[in-house]
Amino acid sequence: MRKGIRLPITILLVLLYLTSNHAARADEWEEGFFKANQAYKVGDFQEAIEEYLRLIRSGHGGGQIYYNLGNAYFRAGQVGRAILEYERAQLLIPRDPDLNFNLSHARDQIRDAIEEFHGFIETAFFWLKSFNLNELFWSFALLNLLLWTILIIRLFHKSEWLYYMLLLILTSWFVAGLSFGLKYYWISSDDRAVILQKEVDILAGPEEDDTVLFKLHEGTVVYRERSEDGWSLVRLPDKKRGWVKSRAIGLISGVLPVTSNFHSPSSRQRVPVK
Repeated sequence: MRKGIRLPITILLVLLYLTSNHAARADEWEEGFFKANQAYKVGDFQEAIEEYLRLIRSGHGGGQIYYNLGNAYFRAGQVGRAILEYERAQLLIPRDPDLNFNLSHARDQIRDAIEEFHGFIETAFFWLKSFNLNELFWSFALLNLLLWTILIIRLFHKSEWLYYMLLLILTSWFVAGLSFGLKYYWISSDDRAVILQKEVDILAGPEEDDTVLFKLHEGTVVYRERSEDGWSLVRLPDKKRGWVKSRAIGLISGVLPVTSNFHSPSSRQRVPVK
């Protein structure tokens, strides 16, 4: 009898421990987020930046956090890092009007007038940029459930309207699945990076004394082809290529958990860029 009671009590204690541990982490997160926002509001942008980064490193990233971090960098005069964080936020909250406006405003500060390149996937599947990976996944999962539901119903009730509904859902299921796969591929193979320093020399080789081919400035988006020994080979949309120190650039999706969509009530609070 005692053995039968011991197992439920153990499970209950474990659940209580996990619940209290989660509540403690949530309180710690809320405190860190409040501290970051307060630092921003009083003009201590460097403190705000450090607090937002601490939240991201602890696994509490999300579109709103990257957005706030981008605003803090922008107010601190670091346009390159602001654009980097705005781009990362756009992967998670792509339709956010404030984010898109601030990103466009930050891009206006860039010295290098380089036309943005759009690949085949972005052009042919233009709607992909308007949805994040989570939204496409759950859309595909829901349509998959509907598809199997209709197929099961069709086994017992073969009517004309069910046939046309099946065709509609099947088409939507195919488009959603293809969109999710392409979005995942696009993000996982995303080699875009942002120049973080005021001005960098793009060299002919990965050596300090190599020939300077041209210069790039803070905030310019490049494409990283490969890295070796602290150097990165970068490419521009017009096919110009050269080497730059890896620390001078920041990958947009290389260090970002692209499926993260953390939504605490406080994570919806924004700090204004102006």
